[in-house]
Amino acid sequence: TETAGVRVVAPGNAFFKKGAASCAACVHTSPARSLRYGWLAYALGERTTPRLKHHSKIITVDGNLCSGKGALAQKLADKLGMLYMPEADTFYLDRRTGEKELLPVDFNGMCSLERFYAEPKAADGNSYRLQMWMYTMRVLQYADALEHLLTTGQGVILERSPFSDFVFLDAMLKEGYIRKECVQHYNEIKGISICEFLPPHLAIYVDLPAEEVHRKMTQSGQNVALSYLKGIEDSYKNSFLPLISETSELLAYDASKAQDVERVAEDIEYLKFEKGPWLEQDDVTFHHMRMLVEDKQRVSTLTHIPKFLPEITIGAHDYDEKYYAYKSLPGKKYAPGYNADVGDKHIWLK
Repeated sequence: TETAGVRVVAPGNAFFKKGAASCAACVHTSPARSLRYGWLAYALGERTTPRLKHHSKIITVDGNLCSGKGALAQKLADKLGMLYMPEADTFYLDRRTGEKELLPVDFNGMCSLERFYAEPKAADGNSYRLQMWMYTMRVLQYADALEHLLTTGQGVILERSPFSDFVFLDAMLKEGYIRKECVQHYNEIKGISICEFLPPHLAIYVDLPAEEVHRKMTQSGQNVALSYLKGIEDSYKNSFLPLISETSELLAYDASKAQDVERVAEDIEYLKFEKGPWLEQDDVTFHHMRMLVEDKQRVSTLTHIPKFLPEITIGAHDYDEKYYAYKSLPGKKYAPGYNADVGDKHIWLK
């Protein structure tokens, strides 16, 4: 039995209403049903390419911890009129589904980033559960970014992506935080999931030496091994950058130069974006991509396979216990809009 991690994810663009281009109003008969994009919309003439403009791009900003990539991504999004999506964390799913309070970790991957920093070699497999859960969250976020781009035409800038997530896995293996079997499982999951998505148009790398990252993190009270940070840096430079440059444009800056947003924006304007699978797309392929990325339940299942691995597997009795514990939470017994315990009204009319 796989870990009780993935929950039902509501479809649609409601998560991006703030700060994003507006979407067409939905026609609905109840809170649980809405008119979404689908084959009928395509048959009636709905097309993606007419709304794609010069800045209709997916841009990812990568770098080591505390490298300043978040500040660059946010300022660059403001400069270019694009949507900024901060880096996904372990509670990304809660924020996307609009939870009033973040749910316990039992319903969010059964992992903890804080515990990873304090006990990276935990015997219960927290480190790999964290890595696998974060990959799932990044896949969901990337699907959200693609959906937003294809639906509205507005470009998106993200911090990291599922395409760069493996740098942490490499560093964990090098430090002995995870087993080789975990790497095999991760690569199998990645092999059947990441191929379903188009890569970013542009990847920006912010280079800050691991020694400087370690100093900054130590000053902020975070105890992270220098060798682990060095492993992340090495994986970025030796694996990710050569790999992503095959399909995406690539810009790299040291941390000080990355603060010059005007220069970065100017460099982007000079790029011709003449490589990668985006050049091969048309309205038919965009239609199929939109059908995939708007179905977040389908997206989430791409990161789960029926394979036993102690780090991410729980027994049937534990799974049953967690399932009913989740269903007993306020507003979780029935579909959204049908739970009287959280104030839903006129349920019998829906």
